[in-house]
Amino acid sequence: MTDLFTPAKFGAIEMANRIVMSPLTRNRAGAGNVPTPLMAEYYRQRATAGLIISEGTPISPQAHGYPRTPGIHTPEQIEGWKVVTAAVHAAGGKIVVQLWHTGRISHPDMQPGNALPVAPSAIRPAGQTFTYTGMKEFVTPRALETAEIPGLIATYVQAAQNGIAAGFDGVEVHAGNGYLLDQFLRSSTNQRTDAYGGSKENRTRLLLEILAAIGAAIGNDRVGLRLSPVTTFNDISDAAPQETFNTIVSQLNPLKLAFLDILQGTGGEPQERWLPFDYAQLRALYSGNLILNNGFDFASGQKAVESGAADAIAYGRLLLANPDLVERFRRGAPLNQPDYSKLYVGEEKGYTDYPFLTV
Repeated sequence: MTDLFTPAKFGAIEMANRIVMSPLTRNRAGAGNVPTPLMAEYYRQRATAGLIISEGTPISPQAHGYPRTPGIHTPEQIEGWKVVTAAVHAAGGKIVVQLWHTGRISHPDMQPGNALPVAPSAIRPAGQTFTYTGMKEFVTPRALETAEIPGLIATYVQAAQNGIAAGFDGVEVHAGNGYLLDQFLRSSTNQRTDAYGGSKENRTRLLLEILAAIGAAIGNDRVGLRLSPVTTFNDISDAAPQETFNTIVSQLNPLKLAFLDILQGTGGEPQERWLPFDYAQLRALYSGNLILNNGFDFASGQKAVESGAADAIAYGRLLLANPDLVERFRRGAPLNQPDYSKLYVGEEKGYTDYPFLTV
């Protein structure tokens, strides 16, 4: 019987088990948003997971939305990531880079030349964002021109190629959590009237073009995709999420991606406590490798994999606080609890100082 400890092959990526590390923004990058040796140690510690999905990694200067997030668009960043991937591989692990563009979830303070952030439509998100000088109100973004779309796609392709040059085993395209590609997918943030807006099919067009272009450049078997159908994070929503995401997923099979990574729920708890959405419909539509995450413990993760509801389970908070989570699951050992006060600050504290099992 297949369970969490069963090896797997997701496209070109061979995994020792089906326990995946979720992408987790930790804000520990160095000057120039370059990965540091401390980051290499953090990821090395967690390399017993079958697959690590890196923290969100901006694909260009324009893609940044938060302080100290490591990019994948300069030679220095690529060299920094080489140290990380080498450390993970030396420990027997596999790691992919999550390609990230924050879109409107940014601020002129974070943009080259203090420019406006870009988005599918000029709609300001509610709330505030964190900058190098503290919390600031979101601004109304600039709508991307249709003529800019080919350049945006090329930027994604270059970032994917940079990721492979940096030693990653593949990439995950981040199209969830209210960031740029999710903004194109959702009716609340995409009010365009060109070929990239309006119908569900048009709102999906950019994502499919990006996936196809990246696949042509590095191989579809090294490309994953993250979606989050019902999250309301970053002030995003959709008028008909089941229809929208069924439409998206129904078009993925011909691409033969390495995996599809689905965030269940709105963040923090399983979606069943929040909004009605039938993830079984996505499972039925998608014939490839499916990763589910959010709210799983060992028992529920085992059940999902054994039943075929998922091919792997991604853990965030548990792997954050338990670098040896695979062994703790295997032994039924107690789990460390995350120090939430150190999620985004503290350097090694709450980052690389969580205890391992001693016996």
